[in-house]
Amino acid sequence: MSETPDATPTGATRAPLARHGIQRSPSPLAQILTVLGAMVAVVAVSVGAVGAFYVWDAAQALDRNSVSIGEESLPPSIGEIEGGVNMLVVGTDSCEGANADLSKACKAGTTAGERNDVTMLVHISDKPRRVTVISFPRDMIVPIPSCPTGDGGSYSAMSAQMLNSSYMYGGLACSVLTIEALTGVDIQYAASIRWTGVINMSDAIGGVDVCVADDIQDKHTGLKLKKGNHTLVGKQALQFLRIRHGIGDGSDLGRISNQQQFMSSMVRKLQSDGVLANPAVLFNLATTAVAQVQSKQLVLSDTLTNPQRMVQIAMAVKSVPYKDIVFVQYPTAYAPGGGRVLPVTQAATVLFDALAENKPLKLTGSASQGYGVEVVGEAEQPDPSSTASPSPTGTPTKSPTPGGTSTPKPTETAVDLPSQIAGQTAADVTCTQAQR
Repeated sequence: MSETPDATPTGATRAPLARHGIQRSPSPLAQILTVLGAMVAVVAVSVGAVGAFYVWDAAQALDRNSVSIGEESLPPSIGEIEGGVNMLVVGTDSCEGANADLSKACKAGTTAGERNDVTMLVHISDKPRRVTVISFPRDMIVPIPSCPTGDGGSYSAMSAQMLNSSYMYGGLACSVLTIEALTGVDIQYAASIRWTGVINMSDAIGGVDVCVADDIQDKHTGLKLKKGNHTLVGKQALQFLRIRHGIGDGSDLGRISNQQQFMSSMVRKLQSDGVLANPAVLFNLATTAVAQVQSKQLVLSDTLTNPQRMVQIAMAVKSVPYKDIVFVQYPTAYAPGGGRVLPVTQAATVLFDALAENKPLKLTGSASQGYGVEVVGEAEQPDPSSTASPSPTGTPTKSPTPGGTSTPKPTETAVDLPSQIAGQTAADVTCTQAQR
């Protein structure tokens, strides 16, 4: 990369991108269940951030098993949240319980603590609604602010640490404070999920289709996939999300783009009639998410314990088209000697200023900074009036646009993101490339 990295966070005084929202118009329960599927797609790797609503749903099961002696009770009337939303979702590498069997390092006893190996900021804009998911490399060197200890005390701030140490340092709250300090964004909601939680949620969804451009094999995660399309469930889905040594340049940057392929495919699957119109699948998602909260595989911020608020957030994304769901990587440059990356805050400022102004985004860079994926086509947005279910991976319908870009509405002026910002939209169909 030609730009000199600036390790000092910028935008510290930037106005918050979103505020806590309030209720709007009422909506029937059937519609709520449908848009919750879309919300699962938005948070993707974390998936279980919608678990707060499912706790409410599980509570209603008690009423369904009771003896009725009067009028039937109705679910709450809930409309979409007003204003924008910022939600941090992280995936952690805990060795507790069943998670230990999913990692060689855990089995060997060579790792300790729990880190945020996946860190994503989900921004849902005010109207017109757009969704931007920003992934932060775990190896990025950032300042970590003073974080609460949980007993009323606080840890000292640190000037330069790997991002993934923030969770081990002070839990989910510390990861939130770290990303807020880096970006200047006010984060109202947060959730973290462990490996077994990811496995159980991917099973409940029914698997996610991915594309592999070459045979890949990784001795670290144990994943082996032949060239072609695959439907990943359970442990194999987790391996795909964790793999880095067998793809692209073997870095965390390649892994991020691989995860973005997974998330884009999940968006397309959950918007298909085969998932959102299937009550059995939705109920299975509900009960599975509740179980993850109860087993502590899923941790929610206290702002997400209100099920009504979670449904309001879900309602806000129900009609966002593929082209306006954008997955990007926070821009970085390799530190001297390689192995770690530093924030390129000048490029990041362009992104966050565009989000603050609710401008459409135009990707000008590659789909992957770590050569992890390539764009092979563009998925067609499903017709809401059609009963046909499109392929979850999105059959390519036209030639890919350079950089995975999509054309905004003629009346809107898109912001050209710097080429250092890699990413794709949910409309982009990508395939994972084997390690070079």
